[in-house]
Amino acid sequence: MIRSLRLGCLFFSIAASTAGAQSRIDCSASDSHILKQVVHYCVYLPADYDSSAAQPPLKRYPVLYFLHGLGDNEQTLFNSGGWTLLEDLRNQHKMGDFLIVAPEARRSFYINSADGSVRYSDFFLQEFLPHIESKYRIRAGRAGRAISGISMGGYGSLRFAFAHPELFSAVSAQSAALIIESPQTLDSASRAGAPLAGVLAAVFGKPIDVSHWNDNSPFVLAKRNAVGLKKLAIYFNCGQDDNYGFERGAAALHDELQKEGVKHEYHPYSGDHSLPYFLSHFAEVMEFHSRAFGLLPKP
Repeated sequence: MIRSLRLGCLFFSIAASTAGAQSRIDCSASDSHILKQVVHYCVYLPADYDSSAAQPPLKRYPVLYFLHGLGDNEQTLFNSGGWTLLEDLRNQHKMGDFLIVAPEARRSFYINSADGSVRYSDFFLQEFLPHIESKYRIRAGRAGRAISGISMGGYGSLRFAFAHPELFSAVSAQSAALIIESPQTLDSASRAGAPLAGVLAAVFGKPIDVSHWNDNSPFVLAKRNAVGLKKLAIYFNCGQDDNYGFERGAAALHDELQKEGVKHEYHPYSGDHSLPYFLSHFAEVMEFHSRAFGLLPKP
């Protein structure tokens, strides 16, 4: 839940010099028929993306979809320190060449709302992925597609990958909004004015629609789709002093995956739910995806 400001212009590109080539970030927008609104997004393009277009055979790249946290936007990753870390990793040869695509999601939790008024999951799967993968030179198929996120976006990345392991080859999450309290407990908290419970109610219903909650629960999906998850590379971490108690959810997911025999990486680190925590482990996440894409050797 990192706060950031969106730049005033709709379309822009920033670049940094890297060994004679330039990596850059394209920010644009897509007019969604499903959401009935414009959705902004930013794309990190590796240093040789432009130059490789003129050198046959045409080079295609893996893609990592990066989902932002509550209160953030599509630019947060790149304007809060992630850009510098990406360039450092490239210069140190600790990161492979892949695109990073960050879409705007507001407070959707990346799912369809219980009342059907906001169909973000449908937009992402039916409109956004096809739009990005036809606009950019992206490697076709599941092996070249992964998803990641922080906080609300961590929940979203796990939910997408666990619900659709046929679409993604790897998933990661930092401080994912994994909530172990029951819908009934959350309803009581919402009536008492708890801020997070109120946000959840807008997406999952008020009172919370239990069936909808379970259908989108990474815990339930881990059990339901355990066979498919065994084909996924899975990584998640969480600070053990998380401001929202998400470390308990991370530990519970670790236990559930172990119970189902699903291989994964789980790292309980010291730290809270903050930008310094996320950035301190960002390199580890990028190296995980580089290895999962086969762009770096496995340890």
